Amino acid sequence: MGIGPLKRAVFLDRDGVLNEAILRDGKPYPPQTAGEVRIVPGAAEALQRLKSRGLPLIVVTNQPDVARGTQTAEAVNAIGDRLRRELPLDEILVCTHDDGDGCDCRKPKPGMILEGAARFGADLAHSFLIGDRWRDIEAGQAAGCRTVWIDRGYRERGPARPADARVASIGEAVEWIVRQIDLEEDGSQ
Repeated sequence: MGIGPLKRAVFLDRDGVLNEAILRDGKPYPPQTAGEVRIVPGAAEALQRLKSRGLPLIVVTNQPDVARGTQTAEAVNAIGDRLRRELPLDEILVCTHDDGDGCDCRKPKPGMILEGAARFGADLAHSFLIGDRWRDIEAGQAAGCRTVWIDRGYRERGPARPADARVASIGEAVEWIVRQIDLEEDGSQ
């Protein structure tokens, strides 16, 4: 008796991956309103390529400004609604906690990835995470995903361990993922 195809998913950070981060002194910040959101060029086409392969696309985003009182949950939800309208996303999971809250969902902890995998029945060893910050990559590694780091050259540290791939754009990230899947599928036949 054979086994069915592997259930994969792609987990994506929000700011700096799907929409452009707002840079101040070389550090990335989220947009404050849905009107400030600028979708990363090529994101919709790249994500559609993954959707055409049957992959669920699950956003996992830290939004600690809600806990800090400088952003509202309503504004975060409005940004998520806009991303859902413009991109082929299946789920958006948000952590509104700050580091001191000790939650399991704030990246670099893998809680949101584990939740998304459970909801979609994804095999994390055959899934991928695309992020632009060290917290994203370390969360993906902690969850057992393969990781793709979109290196935007921020003025902050990189991941403690190298990502599986280091790229310059969402298009390159998707190209790498598609290549990995093709190699696996060719090897299983």
